[in-house]
Amino acid sequence: MPLNAHTTTRFDPDGTPRCDAGLRMHPTYRYAHTYGYAAQRYRCPLLIPQATGELCPHEQFLKGHGSQKDINDEPGGRARVLMDRTGPLYYAVYAQRTACERINSQAKALGIEHPRVRNRRSVANLNTLIYFVVNVRALQRAKSINARLLSIHE
Repeated sequence: MPLNAHTTTRFDPDGTPRCDAGLRMHPTYRYAHTYGYAAQRYRCPLLIPQATGELCPHEQFLKGHGSQKDINDEPGGRARVLMDRTGPLYYAVYAQRTACERINSQAKALGIEHPRVRNRRSVANLNTLIYFVVNVRALQRAKSINARLLSIHE
């Protein structure tokens, strides 16, 4: 059962959330969330689609509403919620993402966001030089790491 580290909500493998009591929640309706994505509202299974007569200690249940969860129902939103964040594939993709962020950070520090040139060709040349510098630095780091690894094994 995947668990998104940003929330305490637990999900079934098909993406249906479970309430705090561990019961599978009931889908009620879809709507357009104010943040711009399609959302699915899930409600307390002890009250929806019909009341079962069972009791739950959840504070919203005691108020008569029951628990409800609004889940991002877009494919990407579901993928983020259901993603297994402990597997090797996740760590490999995360390492690639952080590497890209480090490269973009270096390019930003070298002035790629606000070039001080005016025409398109000059901007393209400047960007090429910036990424050349970033790649040379990466190559130097790789050579340094390899040299250290080889000196340890000698």
